[in-house]
Amino acid sequence: MVSQNPTSYTVSDGDLVLYLQEAEEGGYVVTSPLDPELVTEAQTISEAFMMARDAMESLQESRAKLFEQLKSTEGGAA
Repeated sequence: MVSQNPTSYTVSDGDLVLYLQEAEEGGYVVTSPLDPELVTEAQTISEAFMMARDAMESLQESRAKLFEQLKSTEGGAA
């Protein structure tokens, strides 16, 4: 038996899977099962994909900067 919550949805555009949960103030809280750090908000499903892609890009840039900082720290200590 599958339990369905009418305020939560799983959606995909073929490339990206998102969880949408209706927000009390309207719109959706958007998360991804592929990246637990991805959290954003949107008013529509199409906006959810746009905002999620933007958030993913920001996360990737932030992680790349952190990786470079860690690499330079490790390189300086060796």
